[in-house]
Amino acid sequence: MGRKAKRVNFSRKSSHHYIRPQPVVSVDEEMTIPMYEKQVYDLQQLLEISRSLCSTLELDKLIESIFYIVMAQMRVNGVGLFIKPGIETEKLTLDTNFTGLEPDSSIKYEIAMDSEFYEQTSFFRIPFELKEMNSAVKKTEEFKMMSSLNPSIVVPLVLKNRVNGYLVLGERLAIGDEDAAYSDYEKEELFNIASLASVAVNNASLVEQSSTDMMTRLKLKYYFFNILTDKIDAAYLRNEHLSVLMFDIDFFKKFNDNYGHACGDYVLQEVARIISENIGPTDMAARYGGEEFTVMLPGSKKEEALEIAERIRSKIEENDFFYENQHMKVTISCGVSELSMTYNPVTSAKAFVDQADKALYVSKRNGRNRVTFADESVFN
Repeated sequence: MGRKAKRVNFSRKSSHHYIRPQPVVSVDEEMTIPMYEKQVYDLQQLLEISRSLCSTLELDKLIESIFYIVMAQMRVNGVGLFIKPGIETEKLTLDTNFTGLEPDSSIKYEIAMDSEFYEQTSFFRIPFELKEMNSAVKKTEEFKMMSSLNPSIVVPLVLKNRVNGYLVLGERLAIGDEDAAYSDYEKEELFNIASLASVAVNNASLVEQSSTDMMTRLKLKYYFFNILTDKIDAAYLRNEHLSVLMFDIDFFKKFNDNYGHACGDYVLQEVARIISENIGPTDMAARYGGEEFTVMLPGSKKEEALEIAERIRSKIEENDFFYENQHMKVTISCGVSELSMTYNPVTSAKAFVDQADKALYVSKRNGRNRVTFADESVFN
């Protein structure tokens, strides 16, 4: 027979922090061979999960991996993750990579880190069902927001005695005659997975923040070159296409001189937004320096790269840049280079970007606001 799950009392009168669920089997209960085998198997699974979560520092891929693990281990049809969107914020927001959940578009999915909901769940730090929370918390906006996701259970992610996120599990699937409720053992398993996930998410977030330009939210130059080097190696290994774009905002200095540096910052942010919105999920954009941007396009050959570059150029030209009651026109010049096993077998990330940069300056010399491909005429 399955053991009845213990009910958690979310009262602030407790005199100590509840660090983790107690083991399912007490010392006076007899451990059968199947129970030992189950625990050994689960420990092996936990080790594999740890290896999987430590294998990537890319936040999006890590979140995807966490979701896959939780859905497989807990038999749920959906999962979401609340994490800090930035190092300076004191709130947790629902990451856009959720799966199987149906958020209400009229609701703002965020939890302030000084809210009653956060304080109560931080105090106990264990997997919980919403019905277990006390009446005071049930009156809060955070509780109503979380309830709209219809979670079967919520799991705090704890790091250094502080909650830095929440895993929200959707509807649980019952198998045969099994109860869909979570046993104490499964809650312990969830607690362990969440502990590993918390460390992994924190590490990936630190890498994300340290490799991102705070103004434009694009990647930094050094990070871009590291990834581009890997993509060049992969392109040769798999005989794949790879292209690079270089952009430079035309006459950028006039925005700083005529309207001030705050206006220049606004133009940079808007251009970065348009670039990000017009590339694919496997592409990467970076702020190269000043008013220059670069984009890598894995899997894209010359024709596709030129099409993307032209789309970005035209979108920027058509965009209404509106700053302090001033309508401004902004244009951008671009250079495009393609790695080719036949006519351009470049192996250095720097040389590859330099080719696109040379094509960019051909665009500048020929009148700006245009796209130029790096062919032999450019190299010469």
